[in-house]
Amino acid sequence: MTSLPADSHVHSEFSWDTGGPASAARGTMRATCERAVRIGLPGLFFTEHLDLEDAWVSDHEDFDEHEAHLLDEDGVVSVPRFDVEGYLEEIDRCRAAFPELAIGTGLEFGQPGLRTDAARAQLDLTAFDRITGSLHTLELDDHRVEPNTMFRRLTAGDVIRRYLAEVPAVVAADGPHEVVTHIDYAVRYWPEEAEGPFDPRRFEEELRGAMRAIADSGRALEINTRRLRPWIPQWWAEEGGRTISFGSDSHTALDIAANFPEAMALADWAGFRPGADPRELWRR
Repeated sequence: MTSLPADSHVHSEFSWDTGGPASAARGTMRATCERAVRIGLPGLFFTEHLDLEDAWVSDHEDFDEHEAHLLDEDGVVSVPRFDVEGYLEEIDRCRAAFPELAIGTGLEFGQPGLRTDAARAQLDLTAFDRITGSLHTLELDDHRVEPNTMFRRLTAGDVIRRYLAEVPAVVAADGPHEVVTHIDYAVRYWPEEAEGPFDPRRFEEELRGAMRAIADSGRALEINTRRLRPWIPQWWAEEGGRTISFGSDSHTALDIAANFPEAMALADWAGFRPGADPRELWRR
């Protein structure tokens, strides 16, 4: 039996979109570790959200009951500051409680190409084992807006193209992240009822261009296993990508390592191979 790789993209109660410590049903660090040990996962990285936007704008229907308190009446989103001290204390407690599990520290750094200086002023980025860079918001009418909200204001094709055109900012040369996550983030919210199923061939040039920018930066691309897209590892390899990570993007304990066996098969098919340590990136 092939062992699972480490899950490199995991959220706990220290991420603002899990509802906080009071929302145990959404996923706590301890519950996630318990689940990881139960399913034989060798390791994971708790990559909590680091979002340093002053604010962004969202439609109220795009935030669930656990997050609604973060929006004001005008739809302006304000997220709490990352509790790095509490996070590191809970990491230490979980490492002591689960010695058989390799627990790494980490961040999912939103818009790192725009916010690196602000992040370095707030915390020591070198203290984290794995930093992934993500793109969650885009500029629209003097505000930052998430793709799910943008799909109500622009054509579907415009949203996808705008998202992919901004990926080079995520791979800014001085960013601290070694992995870029969910290049298909905007595709999650594709309006299938109106547009039909998402066809990556319609945006192949833009998708491949975004992948080339990531590959040229020397960074890895994450296979985000929320929904598997076989064309991602294939095109990534064809555009010069050398390394990948696997990330469930889990916000609940039950989602840890979701779809990993299938993702591993896709990565193997595209020519990527594991290292000796399950926490290592897979390489071509």
